[in-house]
Amino acid sequence: MSVTLSLDAVYDLAVRALIGSNTSRTNAYPVANSIRDAEADGFHGGGLGHLPQYCEDARSGRVDGHASPTWDKTADAAIRIDAHHGFSHAAFAVAHQPLVELTRQTGIAALSICHSYDAAILGYFVETLARDGLVSLAFANSLSPSIAPWGGKEPLFGTNPMAFAVPRQNGDPMVVDQSSSVVARMVVRQHAEQDKPIPEGWAFDKDGRPTTDAWAGLEGSMAPFGDYKGAALALMVEILSAGVTGSSFTFEASHTANHRGDPPNLGQFLITIDPSAFGGTDFAARLETLFSAMLSQEGVRLPGDRRIANRVQAQNEGVSISEDLHRRLLDYC
Repeated sequence: MSVTLSLDAVYDLAVRALIGSNTSRTNAYPVANSIRDAEADGFHGGGLGHLPQYCEDARSGRVDGHASPTWDKTADAAIRIDAHHGFSHAAFAVAHQPLVELTRQTGIAALSICHSYDAAILGYFVETLARDGLVSLAFANSLSPSIAPWGGKEPLFGTNPMAFAVPRQNGDPMVVDQSSSVVARMVVRQHAEQDKPIPEGWAFDKDGRPTTDAWAGLEGSMAPFGDYKGAALALMVEILSAGVTGSSFTFEASHTANHRGDPPNLGQFLITIDPSAFGGTDFAARLETLFSAMLSQEGVRLPGDRRIANRVQAQNEGVSISEDLHRRLLDYC
C-alpha cells in the first residue's frame, strides 16, 4: 500500500521530521526544499527515501542540526563557507546570494563548503544558481567508499556526483546531474532489498569480478561509468570537493555504518560563471539554437527533460511513498 502526498505536504513532513530529530527550523527549511524538489523530479532516493538517514544522523550527532554556517571571502573571486558539520543545504543557503553577487562582479567565482554533510541531489545547487542567470558546476564527495581505483578491488572513492546547469530563455534550466558510477549506489541497494538481480556492468564483487548479485555488488565496489575514464572522474571530483576544500576524502570519512556519531566531514565545490562577462550577451538565445539542432533528430531529448515532466505530474498528482516509510517519517515528527 502507498500514501500519496502533495509537494507541499512533502515539504511539511520533511520539516517536521527534521525538527523532531534535533534540527533547527533555519537548517530544516533548505534541506526540506531539496527533498521536495527531489521528490518532484522523481528522485525518491534523494527525497523522502533519504530523509530517515538525515533524521538518524541528526539524532546521533553525525550531522549538527543546529550548526550555524560561517563564510568569508578568501580571494577576489572566492568564498569559503564552513558548515561546522551541519547540512550542506543550510551552508549553501547562507552563501547563495553572496556568491551570485560576487560572480556578477568578477565574471567567474567559486565557492568551497568544508566540514559538511552529504549533498544528496547535487543538481539542486546548480539549478538554484542557474535561476539567477549563472552557468554553474558542482562537485561533491560521498558518505562511503563505493568505487575502487581502476585496476584495484577496494572501494576508495565515493560515487562522487558532479552537476552542471545553464539558464534558458523560457522554462526551467537545463541540468546535467550524474554520479561517477554507472548507477547510484542507492539503486543497487534498492535491487538488493527487493531481491532483484542487477544488470552486468553495474558493480563488482569483493574479488573485483563483475556481478549481477546486488548484495555482492554492495559488498564489493560500484562500476565507474566509462571504466578507467569514470574512475579518473571520481578521482577528479574527490580532489575538487575534498582536497581543495580541506575536507575529508571519502575513504577517511566517517562511514554510514559508523554509529559512533562522528561527522563525515565532507566537502562540496562550486564554480559559477556569468556568461555576459565573456561576450555571451546572446548566450541564452545561442543555447536554444544548439538545443533545437539536437532535438531536430528523432529520439533525442535534453538532459533533465524527464525530470521536468515528472515535476508537472507531481505538481498535478502528488507523489507516492510506501505506508511503512510514511509511518516511519511520522515517528520522527
